[in-house]
Amino acid sequence: MTDIDKNMLDENNMDGYEKIEQYNQQKVKQISGHYSRIIENLGEDIHREGLEKTPERVAKAMQFLTHGYGLNPADILKSAMFKENHSQMVIVKDIELYSMCEHHMLPFFGKAHIAYIPNGYIVGLSKIPRVVDAFARRLQVQERLTDEIKDCIQSTLKPLGVAVVIEAQHMCMQMRGIQKQNSVTTTSSFTGAFEKDSTRKEFIALISHKMS
Repeated sequence: MTDIDKNMLDENNMDGYEKIEQYNQQKVKQISGHYSRIIENLGEDIHREGLEKTPERVAKAMQFLTHGYGLNPADILKSAMFKENHSQMVIVKDIELYSMCEHHMLPFFGKAHIAYIPNGYIVGLSKIPRVVDAFARRLQVQERLTDEIKDCIQSTLKPLGVAVVIEAQHMCMQMRGIQKQNSVTTTSSFTGAFEKDSTRKEFIALISHKMS
């Protein structure tokens, strides 16, 4: 966890708050050097006031944006599994999602909707968004991300079925290339009971419904 930005309260600080950032300093130094050369190759003056600390800032940002490599999503689920006889659909929808496209290293972002049907075990609800983050905070493609979340929940909880739908906007389509700012990509993946048309339709209807 040393690569992840951590905040803590310091009562001795005059403002009552001190932000302490912890990163792998060797990686910061190495990545900073690469970004310094990239910025220079783009035609900028790396010694200009506004850019002097940019390589270090980017190195730290990249460590945070990819800290999912240091997380074990299955362990996240196992930390809060509880025996329970509930056997109806459990849905966590509108989970905010931020990731980096591995093709251009530009962000894609949106929402994930996840459901599972318990088979003897339920999981703490906060763990499902944490699993999303653990996979999203890596270099990704949306299709693989969708499958990885589904497979992790299925193999760890062993429920009667898992459903995952992700809706995302990709900056590689909006800022460059085809430059279509309003396009949204939707991917889905299902196991078990959700492969049945009736169960899948119920899930889609529930995630489409807006609470008043």
